[in-house]
Amino acid sequence: QVQLEESGGGSVQAGGSLRLSCAASGYTYSSGCMGWFRQAPGKERERVAHIYNSNDAKSYSDSVKGRFTIFHDNAKNTLNLLMNSLKPEDTAMYYCAADSRSWRCSSGGGPSYWGQGTQVTVSS
Repeated sequence: QVQLEESGGGSVQAGGSLRLSCAASGYTYSSGCMGWFRQAPGKERERVAHIYNSNDAKSYSDSVKGRFTIFHDNAKNTLNLLMNSLKPEDTAMYYCAADSRSWRCSSGGGPSYWGQGTQVTVSS
């Protein structure tokens, strides 16, 4: 059973930074993909960034490109999202997700496995 647990959310002022982490159990990092998604109240879920486990290739949404960085911390077995230059429009619940099939991270339905989410609030 794959379990994902996010941490690191919180409140920050615009321009600030946060680092989210996702600890995975029952999941093999060597294949498939992992990603970060977010959903703000009243809005649809949005893909933020994802990474392909086999070659570390990364993909970002246009809204976060240049500000956010997704990466594995192999020593801690976590997926991380470093968020810099945060904006009020980044306010959302952020979810970690994973799938053994690489294509699922960029598909409309998203990955098969999801964490419970961590809240990020950016004030102006």
